[in-house]
Amino acid sequence: MDNQNKNADQGVELQHKGTVRQAEVDRKTNETNIQLSFNVDGTGQSNIETDVPFLNHMLDLFTKHGQFDLNVQARGDIDIDDHHTVEDIGICLGQTLYQALGDKRGIKRYASVFVPMDEALAQVIIDVSNRPHFEYRAEYPSQQVGSFSTELVHEFLWKLALEARITLHVIVHYGQNTHHMIEAVFKALGRALDEATMIDPRVTGVPSTKGVL
Repeated sequence: MDNQNKNADQGVELQHKGTVRQAEVDRKTNETNIQLSFNVDGTGQSNIETDVPFLNHMLDLFTKHGQFDLNVQARGDIDIDDHHTVEDIGICLGQTLYQALGDKRGIKRYASVFVPMDEALAQVIIDVSNRPHFEYRAEYPSQQVGSFSTELVHEFLWKLALEARITLHVIVHYGQNTHHMIEAVFKALGRALDEATMIDPRVTGVPSTKGVL
C-alpha cells in the first residue's frame, strides 16, 4: 500500500511505495519549481533538465555511478544566480532519499569510497545514521567552472545531507583541474551512497545497537 505524506508549507509530496525504495517530490516556491523522483534500486538511468548545465552533468554522473534512477525537472530564478536552484535540488534529493529508505532495515549503513579523475582524487564517506552532519574539505584552483560557482558544491551537498539525515564527509585530496575535482566528488558520492544503502543479507533488522535509525 502506498504511504503518502504532504507538507503544505513547502508544497512537498513524497511517496514511499512498500518495499520499492523510491520516492517523489514536487516543490514549488517563489524561487524554484522542481519535480524530482529517485529510485535507490535503479539501473543508472537519468532524465535531468535544469537551468544549470554543469549540475545536470554532475547529477548524471552521480546517477550512473550509483546505479540509481533519477528524474529531475527544475526551473529557477537563474537570472539572479544558480544558488536557489542548486540548493533546492539538493533539498529535494535529500527528502526523496530519506523517504525511499524507510526504516533502513538490512542496509549496510556505512561506506567509504575513493574515486580518481585523472590527476584529481576525491573521497566520500557516508553513514546513513539519521543524524545529519556534513564535513567538507576541498580547495579548488578556480572559483568557476564555466558559469557554475564552485561554492555551490558545498551548498548542494550540505542540503542533501541535512534533508536525507545522513552523516556525509567529502574530501578532495588533491587535483589541478576544478572540473575533474568536482566530477570525482559526484562519482564518489554515487558509489558511496550505493554501497551504504545496499541490503546486506547478514544484517537482521536495523544496523544499530539502538534498534532504530
